[in-house]
Amino acid sequence: MLAPRTLRRILYAAGTSLAVVGLITGCTSGTATNTQPTNASVEGNEAQGDTIVIGYSGPASDHGWLGAINSAAIAEADKYDDIDLRVAEGTNDANLQISQVEGFINDGVDAIVLLPTDGAALTQVATRAMEAGIPVINVDREFSSTFAARATILGDNYGMGVSAGTYICGELGDNPDAVIAEIAGIDSLPLTQDRSAGFAQALSDCGLSVTNRVSADFTVAGGEATTSQLLAAAPQIDALWNHDDDQGIGVLAAIDTAGRDEFIMVGGAGSANAMRLIQAGDSVMKATVVYPSTQAADGIRLARLLVQEKAMSDLVEVEIPSRIVLNAPVVTSENVDKYLPTAFES
Repeated sequence: MLAPRTLRRILYAAGTSLAVVGLITGCTSGTATNTQPTNASVEGNEAQGDTIVIGYSGPASDHGWLGAINSAAIAEADKYDDIDLRVAEGTNDANLQISQVEGFINDGVDAIVLLPTDGAALTQVATRAMEAGIPVINVDREFSSTFAARATILGDNYGMGVSAGTYICGELGDNPDAVIAEIAGIDSLPLTQDRSAGFAQALSDCGLSVTNRVSADFTVAGGEATTSQLLAAAPQIDALWNHDDDQGIGVLAAIDTAGRDEFIMVGGAGSANAMRLIQAGDSVMKATVVYPSTQAADGIRLARLLVQEKAMSDLVEVEIPSRIVLNAPVVTSENVDKYLPTAFES
């Protein structure tokens, strides 16, 4: 018996051959032949197909962005009558998440969308799913092997840092002595390291660098505590970048308590409350960098396309890309109205 992947390749090759024959016939007769939607067209993608079962495992919703990413995934699946979504309980426990994926494999789901609590820890079980013929869509935190996922969809952590640094350069680039502060997230995470690296690179391009840096833990309490320490150590700041708008609630509380307003602040992730502050224009908050909370929802769409052997209609390519990195735009008072309607609540 042929493996599912081999069978699909044979069927695809046969379909391609038939398409070529049809094209030749059409040219010979002088009439157009292909007027029906294809699997690489908008109509073909939206057309209802066979019902597919998608297993989704994501993080515990203990953070505004994480809650938004889970909710968006569920809402996206609800839009399609041909998706049967099986949602595992959100968790920050890698071992529990491994058992959830094992359950999906045993149940024989058609695809798995997985935002791992730890990409490296979930790599092995994701690889087993792929070997079992179940395509895995890796979301946000990358596995340590390319064999663990058919498609990976990510926010641009390095790009977030670049965007934040570029904005600050535009505001302060004519001041070579500007004092730049940075409040990172969890330093042990690759995403935090990437954000800081992008920030440093962008600043260096205009002759600036980070003067004062602390790391928090993506929580309100952590943001407030570390910012209090930073402000005490830095009596003068010209610009501050906070990696995460959820911990930014604590960051802003510490700034208010200290009575500091001599600097501009840039946020990260793009929460609705941060955007409302930017819109109001009466605080140090002048911009935030978007880290899309649509990633898991996009993963649901990709899973559906993969299993139903469809493609992305806006591409000429007839295969789903193996890697998609979303943009990290800067939101300011000039464009906040564009981004606020889809922002997540902290």
